[in-house]
Amino acid sequence: MISNKFRYALRALIFLAERWPTPAAIPDIAVGARAPRKFLETILLEMKLDGLLVSRRGRTGGYSLAMPAEQISMAAVLRCIDGPLALAPCASRTAFRACDDCEDVVTCRIRHVLLEGRDALAAVLEQRTLADLIARPAESAEAKIDGLI
Repeated sequence: MISNKFRYALRALIFLAERWPTPAAIPDIAVGARAPRKFLETILLEMKLDGLLVSRRGRTGGYSLAMPAEQISMAAVLRCIDGPLALAPCASRTAFRACDDCEDVVTCRIRHVLLEGRDALAAVLEQRTLADLIARPAESAEAKIDGLI
């Protein structure tokens, strides 16, 4: 499951993408992203350190996207906020390590399935960008509920 932190990050990025290249102040982003301001400050700093955002000081400053929305993949955001895409460290392409209780990573009967899952998720998230999110119109709450039932 994705974290609330990731949800807030995506909402903040959507808010900033719709205003790009104009920067926005943290209080404005917090309102636009419907996110707690203090928590959002930490998230924005993480995304800045990872190269997804830039910041500018001063009266007309704030945060803005570091690149066009078409260049920010969902996978990059997820990795920045929640870490590797893999469900286990042995299936990670970016942070591989053997699981703590693994006897032999080469002969593990579970790892190959986790690798397939990681690759399938990456195939989707690497192809979807922030631009895809802002291009799609927001659905009403009723439509979302109807789609789930």
